[in-house]
Amino acid sequence: MSYYRGSESKREQFRRYLEKAGVLDTLTNVLVALYEETEKPNNALDFLKHHLGVAGVETADAETLRLGLSELQQKCDLLMEENKELRKRLLQYEPTPEDGAAE
Repeated sequence: MSYYRGSESKREQFRRYLEKAGVLDTLTNVLVALYEETEKPNNALDFLKHHLGVAGVETADAETLRLGLSELQQKCDLLMEENKELRKRLLQYEPTPEDGAAE
C-alpha cells in the first residue's frame, strides 16, 4: 500500500510542476480550440503542433538560415584572408615609421 501512496505523491508532484510551468493551461487552451473548431482538421496532431508553435515550416526556415550562415561564414573567411594578404602587400610599399622620421 505504501508503494501506491509513493506513486501517488510523485504523480501529484509532477502535476504541480506542469501547472506551475503553465503546461496544463497551454494544453487545455489548445485542446479547447480544437474542440471548438467547426470543421475538425484531418490531422489533429498537426493542429496541436501548429497551435503550440512547432510548425514544420519553421524547421525549413531554420535549415535555410543555417545554409545562408554557412555561405556567409565562408565568404567572411575568404575576405579575411584577402584582407590579410593585401595588408602584407601594402606593408611592402609603405615606409616604416622609423624611415619616415629620418627624412
